[in-house]
Amino acid sequence: MQIIKTSRLGVAQGSVDLFSDFEEGGEMWTGEGSRVRRQRVTFDETFAVPPVVHVTLTLWDMDSERNVRADLTSEEVTTAGFDAVFRTWLDTRVARVRISWIAIGALTDEDDWDVL
Repeated sequence: MQIIKTSRLGVAQGSVDLFSDFEEGGEMWTGEGSRVRRQRVTFDETFAVPPVVHVTLTLWDMDSERNVRADLTSEEVTTAGFDAVFRTWLDTRVARVRISWIAIGALTDEDDWDVL
């Protein structure tokens, strides 16, 4: 659990098209090559400390004749952004994926000060 000790709480949100491999015969669709996609997401404003980030699939276009396998996470979370990471494996074929995300965390305040 992250305890947020501040009077200023920020909530950022957005949506990202991670990939569309169907039209171009990309690796996620052909099932060969890298089965991981990573995309850096940058916040419009920075947080005081790395926020809590939640990601969810909002579009997943999968081959219906194969097992659906997916792992979606946020990694490398900083005050300025995070990496959205989608993974699949074995014979799963993925045409395209879109995610939505929400980040919640403390913001800096002009009244904040550090004692040295």
